[in-house]
Amino acid sequence: MALLPPIPLYRRLFRAHRHKLPAEMRLLGDKYIKSEFRAHRDVENPVHIIGFLTEWQLYAQMLEGDAWRDSVIDKGKIDKMSDQQLGQLYELMQAVQAKGGDEGGQA
Repeated sequence: MALLPPIPLYRRLFRAHRHKLPAEMRLLGDKYIKSEFRAHRDVENPVHIIGFLTEWQLYAQMLEGDAWRDSVIDKGKIDKMSDQQLGQLYELMQAVQAKGGDEGGQA
């Protein structure tokens, strides 16, 4: 897999969100993409940069192919996450569940 440079990957992610996600998920996902790319803008360690871009590119491919529906995060990836990353994942999970609860309450 050839690794996309950051700006084309960033655009590809937003395009995938625009075409594949419902409006509520898209808003949450777009905000998360912006936040993560800003947070990693000044990273200089090549290993971290490659890992960051690789994971986002895999996410884009998964989203474009609809493989993301009903998928589960690999336990090996969770085991490698830092405490900060686990906290972010937990916050994201809470935000998604809150959005799902809001939609269920409006029906």
